[in-house]
Amino acid sequence: MTKTKKAVFLTAHLILTSLIFVFDSEGQDTYGNMADYLNNIYGIDNNAGLTAFPILNIPIGGRAEGMGGAFSAVSDDVSFLEFNPAGSSMLGKSELAFFHNNWIADTKMESIAYTSRFSSLGFGTGMKWLYTPFTEYNIYGERVSGGYYSEGVAILNISYNFFQRFNFSGVSMGVNLKGAFRVMPDYTDNYDNIISGSGMSQSAFMAMADIGFLTRFDFLKSYTAREKNASAALVVRNLGPPAMDDPLPTALNAAISYKPIRPLTIGLDFTLPINLTDFSLSEKPYASLGVSVNITNFLSMRAGFMYKAGSSRINIGSAVNLNGLSIDINYTLDLLTQLQPLNRVSMGVRLDLGDGGRIAASNRVEELYLLGHDAYSRGNAADARYCWEEALRINPRYQPAIESLAIMNARENIMQRVDDMQRLDL
Repeated sequence: MTKTKKAVFLTAHLILTSLIFVFDSEGQDTYGNMADYLNNIYGIDNNAGLTAFPILNIPIGGRAEGMGGAFSAVSDDVSFLEFNPAGSSMLGKSELAFFHNNWIADTKMESIAYTSRFSSLGFGTGMKWLYTPFTEYNIYGERVSGGYYSEGVAILNISYNFFQRFNFSGVSMGVNLKGAFRVMPDYTDNYDNIISGSGMSQSAFMAMADIGFLTRFDFLKSYTAREKNASAALVVRNLGPPAMDDPLPTALNAAISYKPIRPLTIGLDFTLPINLTDFSLSEKPYASLGVSVNITNFLSMRAGFMYKAGSSRINIGSAVNLNGLSIDINYTLDLLTQLQPLNRVSMGVRLDLGDGGRIAASNRVEELYLLGHDAYSRGNAADARYCWEEALRINPRYQPAIESLAIMNARENIMQRVDDMQRLDL
């Protein structure tokens, strides 16, 4: 067994061990003891829960959730939409995804997301809706009001990749424009009478924005591939004014990711919450660590751990890829979770809509580049120039063709100067 296969096998074994731990009959007590130990070290966050719109802190699902939220620098599928708006201009393919999140109690969340890109310009859009039953009973146990408490978020994304070259992936900058709403049903007074318009008085709508940066590079790469094996990101999420005097969950995030071997991706995110109305009421910083392993070309597994004061959690998940269709399943274990089959489970379906011909164009550019060198080696400068110029017509940033043309032009200039000097001598 090669070292790479051993590393993949070991990582997969650790993830499977985590699965056994989660569903073990004593897993909840074990996790509770671990959470108590972490809280004794880091303490309880007295500022937790002071922000509006909890839906902004609940991930839609997918690989990002399975890696415990350590995804800002990874951002390689549609779930980048909530973690780093710069991700759309570096995605390889267009994607359409649907997610269902079975959260705590009877609370559920439905989501849809789409992303695509044209050359260096990426864009995306998404919506998610959280809803939970809202019911009031009087002292006799009679139902006096009902309905659903719900929150929703609509996201519009755009990003652009600057300075991209053959040997440099560029620096992407992206922006999410988001609108969030909260709808509360009417509730009763002290005499069990429904107060007309009371729910609307607690409902709210708020606009906000995310700003993100992303770059990729090679670092201690142990395998041969055109893709970069490391990345770094910086993101500010949920910038906006307070909603009915409650601040938004604004946060500054710094992240890195690394692929020491081709099948293994490691992500690390550090997050600094910021209370824009009163900095002293900001929550404590927290960190996320996640791993994702491609077991085969159709099966991948992931696991993540978020270390957060009073709210640490473990995520595990898997994805099956079947001819352009991916099915994601994630499970979350935290102090809100009961060990039941459908508690804190999210499921997602991602549709691969293709790359818009980018891979075929890239292969054609490389083919033309090599044909140009073949023609030049045989002394056919005209054909070589045609091939390299055609390659640049398809991809104006293809540096090897630019350099080859520059060398050819310099050589022809020198030859012309030599000819001119010889004529002067005559």
